[in-house]
Amino acid sequence: MANKPVIFLLDDDPEVLNAIQRDVRREFGKDYRIMRASTGTEALDALHQLKLRDDAVAMFLVDQRMPEMTGVEFLTEAIKLFPDARRVLLTAYADTNAAIQAINVINLDYYLMKPWDPPEENLFPVVRDLLDGWQRNFRPAFEGVRVLGNRWSAQTHNIKDFLARNRVPYRWFDVETQAGADLLKLVSEPKLPLVLFPDGAPLVQPDTVTLAQRVGLKTQATAPSYDLVIIGGGPGGLAAAVYGASEGLKTILIEREATGGQAGQSSRIENYLGFPVGLSGSDLAHRAVAQATRFGVEILTPAEACGVRIEDRYRILQLTNGTEIVTKALLVATGVSYRRLQVAGCDEMTGAGVYYGAAMTEAPSVAGQNVFIVGAGNSAGQAAMFFSRHASTVHLVVRSDDLAKSMSAYLIDQIGETPNIKVLLNTEVFAVHGDDHLEGVTLVDRAHDEMTKYPAAGLFVFIGAMPYTDWLPSEVLRDDKGFILTGNDLVRNGMPPKGWGLDRLPFLLETSVPGIFAAGDVRHGSVKRVASAVGEGSISVQFIHQYLGDL
Repeated sequence: MANKPVIFLLDDDPEVLNAIQRDVRREFGKDYRIMRASTGTEALDALHQLKLRDDAVAMFLVDQRMPEMTGVEFLTEAIKLFPDARRVLLTAYADTNAAIQAINVINLDYYLMKPWDPPEENLFPVVRDLLDGWQRNFRPAFEGVRVLGNRWSAQTHNIKDFLARNRVPYRWFDVETQAGADLLKLVSEPKLPLVLFPDGAPLVQPDTVTLAQRVGLKTQATAPSYDLVIIGGGPGGLAAAVYGASEGLKTILIEREATGGQAGQSSRIENYLGFPVGLSGSDLAHRAVAQATRFGVEILTPAEACGVRIEDRYRILQLTNGTEIVTKALLVATGVSYRRLQVAGCDEMTGAGVYYGAAMTEAPSVAGQNVFIVGAGNSAGQAAMFFSRHASTVHLVVRSDDLAKSMSAYLIDQIGETPNIKVLLNTEVFAVHGDDHLEGVTLVDRAHDEMTKYPAAGLFVFIGAMPYTDWLPSEVLRDDKGFILTGNDLVRNGMPPKGWGLDRLPFLLETSVPGIFAAGDVRHGSVKRVASAVGEGSISVQFIHQYLGDL
């Protein structure tokens, strides 16, 4: 809950300050926080902290005659921080002229003569009337995290993307804007990017683990061993987590970036069963995480697997933070990542105009400008539709000669009906251009052997499908592209893989190591669709139960 708005009192006379604080708190303390200071310097320091915490100041009640700085001089500085606050000057008879002049100089709302007894007649009605006017225009401040940085900073983008994908509300301040520059002036250590929390505490250039811990995500396991460990928090992993935990397995899910996986970045999934008007990938992930948590699944984000050790009936998962988790059954559902675009200048621009995946956090930054989507699958099509609502023109760059080879018909129809999406077939990115950020792209039309250079505010890449399996031991067999072999793909002439060690063949979703299973896009021969991944994650739990039963 946000802090109550502040009524700020300033007077160098302790007796007067105590008296005004007593009276104001008695009448308005229920709805307002009463703060006080005895010098202008002390007061301005306090106001800087309030501004840093994004608190609101409703009114200043300030003595005019103070030795260090006058009330008018203080208010001149204070309203730079809180321009909407009501301004009341406490004056003696001799200060009346100064108060009258202040009406024109700082738009003084009122001046009160000392003493104000009885307050019920001389203080409260004036203050209440001014506060009522302030409340009519007051909009409560955003209560979440604030991110301060440069739009073209890759580290800033990573922070914004991490918060957005983990569904942590935040407000973005670009230091190139006035609001961002003003906020930066209040920070004692102005290194960027900077993350500010509601209590005003800053995190300077945080890594994702530190940021995750600060926003309340879990990064460490609470137990040394589990019945089921799931690697990957996409649709397949989340489905397995829900079914595993709901059927009594002590389950933990490990996700290195954000739950939802690639599907979680989709702006609109319209062919998922049971949602006739579609739903966003983020919404699907949010529902699945809530469901898994309700069944007692432990979710670590971010946490990354780096190896598996096999000891008798146990599989010991090793994490990059140096910890290990012991389990009886392991499910690999790490999905795939997009292939890097191998063109001149691309690596230097990654995070500064070139992005892998939807990067929906960047949509406001490309408003009214040209963007380019590289890819021909459903993810690329969904991104094109999403960015068409923001950018002036969306260029869908497709290497093949026909979208129908890789994209669902409903998406092709929608793209065809969207006037600011231009589909460029037989086209590839030849180079990207810019100094410290993306400014343009050169495309090559292979059909006509023509090159064209375009201005560009964003390049979003959705090509290739690289499985995240390098961390697995060699005993877990994979195809030549790194996808995990399971079930019948491991059987040759009715015989299990070498070193299998059991008197049965591998289960449908079981790998070449008993007790290690795979589901979703990371598996050889899988169907690259959300519903398929959910189905495999669900089915895998039945085989895991059989495996554990045999133990």
